[in-house]
Amino acid sequence: MLRHLSLEMVRVTEAAALAAARYMGRGDEKAADMAAVEAMRAEFLHIDIDGRIVIGEGERDEAPMLYIGEEVGSCLNDAPSVDIAVDPLEGTTICATGGPNAIACVALAKRGDMLHAPDTYMMKLAVGPDCAGAIDIRRSATENLYRIAARKDMPVSSLTVCILERERHKDLIEEVRKAGARIRLIQDGDVSAAIATAIPDAPIDVLIGIGGAPEGVLAAAALRALGGEIQGQLRFRSDSERERAIAMGHVDPDRIFTTTDLVSGDDAIFAATGVTDGDFLDGVRFGKGGATSHSVVMRVASGTMRFLVAHHDFIRGRMF
Repeated sequence: MLRHLSLEMVRVTEAAALAAARYMGRGDEKAADMAAVEAMRAEFLHIDIDGRIVIGEGERDEAPMLYIGEEVGSCLNDAPSVDIAVDPLEGTTICATGGPNAIACVALAKRGDMLHAPDTYMMKLAVGPDCAGAIDIRRSATENLYRIAARKDMPVSSLTVCILERERHKDLIEEVRKAGARIRLIQDGDVSAAIATAIPDAPIDVLIGIGGAPEGVLAAAALRALGGEIQGQLRFRSDSERERAIAMGHVDPDRIFTTTDLVSGDDAIFAATGVTDGDFLDGVRFGKGGATSHSVVMRVASGTMRFLVAHHDFIRGRMF
């Protein structure tokens, strides 16, 4: 049912990436994010879906962001009903500073097949297909690293672990170093990092740490298509966040989520376009009268991953 929407999702992420890339390195996170949001919302208008945002930029009263519960698409009577997760600019700080791995991304699944994740934190553990089934988020980072190394038939010292550089990860970083693994610290963009664990020749073996819960669902859509695995557990910053999660239907707020808990069903699509250069996508390149973008689109039902290079003509195109 979703096959014909793959290229449409790429058009959505292309629009957001092209808009955000205008602000690369200019130090204005809000302007870059807003440009991506507005471009993504406008592009959704051209797509024949009855779409509902289940993971977005905030709540309805935080508009004009793409808010949770917002309806997008043509919403015609015969349009397929789908749930959508969006991150118009994953890595706002990265874009503002010109760093690597900023992307525009979106995931789409049949109505009801995507976890309605609250805007809170999530402890995540993500690996590629060669280590699927070897991890257990309930165990220590050290034990998981030894399990991953055994599955890869390599020493722990050869593993590269990606962790968000945050004060909350001080003990985690010390533990991973003590175990002997190498670490790549990132400022932002753990969706890209989670996906990179499943991309051949990408320089990341495992993502560990606490990041945004919505980003965990986006990563799950991609990892399901790639055969990788992500496990997560909500980590609340306050009692009010815990209560809100329960009100959203998370009757066990301490539950361990598997990849298929986050994105269920027999089909889903993940699409992303590079804003800045990254581990598996190049960023937007502007030229006279146009630009070049690099995107990826994945589909769970077929396990297909396609990389697309698009040349955009701003004179004839409708993006600008």
